[in-house]
Amino acid sequence: MGNNNKGITLMELLVVILIVGVLAAVAIPAYTGYIERARRSDAKTCLEQMRASQEMRRAEKGSYSTSITELRNTWGVAGSCGEYTLLLTSASGTSFTGEAQPTAGGKQVADGSLFINSLGAKWDKDGKYYPAGKWAK
Repeated sequence: MGNNNKGITLMELLVVILIVGVLAAVAIPAYTGYIERARRSDAKTCLEQMRASQEMRRAEKGSYSTSITELRNTWGVAGSCGEYTLLLTSASGTSFTGEAQPTAGGKQVADGSLFINSLGAKWDKDGKYYPAGKWAK
């Protein structure tokens, strides 16, 4: 009389596979977005450090540096930050614009560049200034 079932039915297996599939469909895009924001955060930090180094140089020498190489060698600015490369897109003794440009062929290319200038203005490739755009995320 005892029902001695050992194992699982095909229907139970399909239900488990369906649940795992739904969880994966939600979790993978959320994780990918999190990783993208973390990489972007590295670029923001490096740009802020570049700006701070430029301000230290201006306080000491009376003008901003026009050379990213000088900033790297003398003032400790990083050459790259994870998936981004730091550049001085325009620089004179009285102003500068720094750019964190995604590394060619890297994982952040679609995200685009971030910018900061000597006035502390921050914007992204779409021209959205902080607190909007990618600087806010």
